[in-house]
Amino acid sequence: MTKDYYETLGISKSASKEDIKKAYKQLAKKYHPDINKDAGAQEKFKEINEAASVLGDDEKRKQYDQFGDADSYRQAFSGARGGFGGFDFSSFGGSFDFDDIFDTFFSGGRGRRRSAARDGADLRYDMEITLEEAAFGTEKEIVIPRNVLCEHCHGTGAESDSDIVTCPDCNGAGAVRKVQRTPFGMFQSTTTCRNCSGSGKSIRKRCHECGGSGSVHKESIMQVKIPAGSATGTNLRIVGGGEAGQREGSPGDLYIVLHVKKHKHFERDSDDLYIKVPLAFTTAALGGEITVPTLKEDATLKVPSGTQSNTIFRMRGKGISHLHGSGAGDQLVEVVVYVPDKLSKKAKKMLEDFEKEVGKKGLLGKLFS
Repeated sequence: MTKDYYETLGISKSASKEDIKKAYKQLAKKYHPDINKDAGAQEKFKEINEAASVLGDDEKRKQYDQFGDADSYRQAFSGARGGFGGFDFSSFGGSFDFDDIFDTFFSGGRGRRRSAARDGADLRYDMEITLEEAAFGTEKEIVIPRNVLCEHCHGTGAESDSDIVTCPDCNGAGAVRKVQRTPFGMFQSTTTCRNCSGSGKSIRKRCHECGGSGSVHKESIMQVKIPAGSATGTNLRIVGGGEAGQREGSPGDLYIVLHVKKHKHFERDSDDLYIKVPLAFTTAALGGEITVPTLKEDATLKVPSGTQSNTIFRMRGKGISHLHGSGAGDQLVEVVVYVPDKLSKKAKKMLEDFEKEVGKKGLLGKLFS
């Protein structure tokens, strides 16, 4: 029966190279002889590799599409360079990387060269700030112990530039090739050079400051700007404030997580503030003005006559600045009428006269009306 490579991989003729790669990886893992012991799995695995090796190469795929089926293509190009025969991966055990193998024969045997550069690790710093600092913003100085780029070798790891030479194991290629004979033909694999980690360079004499690592451990002093409106959990990022990279890799970042201390007077609800303040009985009855503390300075609050205990007043814009935008939240003031526990004879006489004037019914009428 004439075979079709697209049907073998279960893809359409308009499939992209990523579609081909995805289909191949799924089928290869399913029918790999080390995984699938069913009869016919090895033959199916060979067919999958044959189809992928043709469709994964732009030139071969174009030629195949002209013929339309595997038999015709095979007959025409059985002697072509690189062939189309499948590869037997079973001899590599279960630890190989399908991505590496795929890129090896999908790129004409060139393989995939991994970059030797390694980015530095990110760091986290937990910072405690006051409610005032969170509300209005501030600037803090912190000390971060971390690995930084070695100033002597500038991250190369070598004592001098002349000590950086071409890697003798890979001759500067950064990768080594290995050819292995299998029952299905010759298989060429390309792996990252272990001696130079893919950089293509070797060091004859290591830097005396960092020992060849390219970085040294030290304490870095950093200035951190805390934005107004910050809250517990606010995450600040300092680009490049983390660990140094290796072999020209980028440094990591520093993430500062804020924690706002509990205030002795104020409670916070989003960008609003809440506070309880005492209110004199006479002011509650007659009305007047009282002084109320805010995070920045004292403010005046007008209290109407007849104000009841636990009444809440809203002071617009006296709360926390909005982190992402202009303006600020409000300050909510709950007044609690203060009743003195000790009265002078004169004060007691005045209250008794007041009670006679309005009567108990007048004082409590609202409760029972």
